[in-house]
Amino acid sequence: MAADKSRPPQDHPWESGWAPDTTRTPGTRRLWLAGALALATITACVTAVTVMNSESKEPDRRAAEPNTLSSSAPGGLISFATPSKGGTAKPGADRAEPSPTPTTGTPTASPSPKKPPAKAPKPPKGSAAPSKHPKPPASTGISIRSVNFPDRHWRVSDGYVRLDRIADGQRDDATFQRVAGLSDSSCYSFTTADGRYLRHRSFVLVADGDDGSSLFRQDATFCPRVWSRSGTLSLESVNYPGRFLRHRNFQLRLDPFENSHQYCADASFQIVSGRD
Repeated sequence: MAADKSRPPQDHPWESGWAPDTTRTPGTRRLWLAGALALATITACVTAVTVMNSESKEPDRRAAEPNTLSSSAPGGLISFATPSKGGTAKPGADRAEPSPTPTTGTPTASPSPKKPPAKAPKPPKGSAAPSKHPKPPASTGISIRSVNFPDRHWRVSDGYVRLDRIADGQRDDATFQRVAGLSDSSCYSFTTADGRYLRHRSFVLVADGDDGSSLFRQDATFCPRVWSRSGTLSLESVNYPGRFLRHRNFQLRLDPFENSHQYCADASFQIVSGRD
């Protein structure tokens, strides 16, 4: 009976008046406290991360903004100039001297000092002084004789060159000067007593004045082709290779080469002394 009296019944309170709550599962309060603590920790972390992100974006935005002073500083460094009293600094005020204004004209070179003209050397004593207008050496000229008609020579008549017998009053018309070719110095050109040149025009040999053109120089140039056996020559055109001067009906003209005895005879000539 003593053991039963020391153990109170389960449905009665303790002597202090407290009785355990049998309607709730043991340990529930601790779980609620742990959950609240975890939620508070997560909230604090999220808040800290948000604050840090917002602070890190502000310098990036400020760094992206252009800085007007950085373009004027050499080497990409930012230089801070002292503001002037008027508030706005004038461009170029920090320079010691203004930059020179470029000129659009061509620069002129400085004139070089004039040198005194060199004195001409004096000729040695006893030497003859050269004349201002030396006279050309006297020349008797040449005549051109046909091979198959030895009694006939070239002669200018009415502007055309023919093969004629030369009378006493026709010697000047049958006398020419042989000069270096106008278009080829290794060839020949022929001038008359009045300064005209013999040239071919429409393949006919005529006497004409020099007009200074390239065509005239070529028309008036003939290259000699010497026949080795007889020592005579034929005259080939410069601008029409393969065409030679020959006489046909005693008229001098420029014809293409023919491998015939008649052509070779008509195109062969001898240069002799002038008909004085």
